[in-house]
Amino acid sequence: MSEPVKVLIIDDDREISSTLRTVLESAGFVVSVANNGKEGQKQIVDFQPRLVITDMMMPQMGGFPVLEFIRQLPNPPRVIMITANEGGRHKAYAEMLGAVDYLRKPFAMDQFLDAVLRALGMPTGAAAIPETDVSKSKKPRSSK
Repeated sequence: MSEPVKVLIIDDDREISSTLRTVLESAGFVVSVANNGKEGQKQIVDFQPRLVITDMMMPQMGGFPVLEFIRQLPNPPRVIMITANEGGRHKAYAEMLGAVDYLRKPFAMDQFLDAVLRALGMPTGAAAIPETDVSKSKKPRSSK
């Protein structure tokens, strides 16, 4: 069996990063979390993840400078950007800087895990995950 895949989550919202970490660890990934872009850059060097999942808007340093940093590495990890921002220009800029996917919050965990698996070149849709979604809002989800 191959070595577990390392994934780094960079997000200032601890509730979101905790949920994403739980989903990824349940799927067999080794996960580390950074609370901002500066800490994320250090962990990219130290942890050597194969995939980075970064929020776009964070205090101290956001996701775009993280992408610029990653782009300069000799063997850069793949990157998924997550954001509550609706702007199409931001998505285009993230892709120009090397993001392989761009997920708008809120998103369902099956959509998130499929994006992770696609980014890593793995088969999608096979993993069992909790039914939840991620939103920047702390408001409870309304039932339909």
